[in-house]
Amino acid sequence: MSALICGSLAFDTITTFPGRFAQQILPEQVHILNVSFLVPTLRREFGGCAGNIAYTLKQLGAEPLVLATLGSDGQDYLQRLRSWGASTEYVRVIDDSYTAQAIIITDTDNNQITAFHPGAMQSAHLFTVPASDDIRIAIVAPDGRDAMLRHAEQLHAAGIDFIFDPGQGLPMFDGMELKRFIAQASWVALNDYEARMLCERTGETLESLSRSHLLGVVVTLGAEGCDLWQQGVRTHVPGVHATEIVDPTGCGDAFRAALLFGLERGWPLERCAALGNRVGALKIACRGGQNHRVDPALLQA
Repeated sequence: MSALICGSLAFDTITTFPGRFAQQILPEQVHILNVSFLVPTLRREFGGCAGNIAYTLKQLGAEPLVLATLGSDGQDYLQRLRSWGASTEYVRVIDDSYTAQAIIITDTDNNQITAFHPGAMQSAHLFTVPASDDIRIAIVAPDGRDAMLRHAEQLHAAGIDFIFDPGQGLPMFDGMELKRFIAQASWVALNDYEARMLCERTGETLESLSRSHLLGVVVTLGAEGCDLWQQGVRTHVPGVHATEIVDPTGCGDAFRAALLFGLERGWPLERCAALGNRVGALKIACRGGQNHRVDPALLQA
């Protein structure tokens, strides 16, 4: 069986600012913000939520299916996916667009500022969820606005359980649209900032959301682990100490891959989250979203 990943494929241009954003941005001057950060290092990585999630899923031993778009400059990414055995059957190339690109600045506190060019991602809604009996579970991760709306509707209509993971795409949707996503999904996964925004826009609380039809609401808390909300009850799953903190890019995607892996196998949500915390700790010790290695022994821990 397979997990379908609806989301972005992107190139990440990653830079590091050897200071703290908080020391450069004056709160009383944000209305006339004009800030320049000197970034001595720069590198380009394969990224995007769909690509990162698929990479970790494959590392865990699953069979990810990616539904996403690339631009005319995306041939290297297609080869990358094939190099680690991922199917590219549902990856489409948009000839008159560039591949989506994130330009990320990380400071010494691992805070990040990101500029994102959607490119080919804006055409992702033109391609539908495949009709396949092999798809057991799915995730709607950050993607083009129309693609997220349509793919959620198509998964719901097909009776496929999916995780709604709005991520950085959450601000694109109003309260009614977010409620519609939630009504169609089986699980919701967010970080703590996104959770607050979701609650503000929908007028719900995490407790009330968890008392609905949802099988779980997962709120990640960085190094502190995550909170699970199920039927009004919060369960905290402690974080895992990382051997080294190198790059937080893609940690959330690695965590979500572990969720998909465990949920596809019928694990309790707490076990899925515990695996996610372990995989996230591995990821943060490596640069980029697709360079970490997962030891199969981790699944037995």
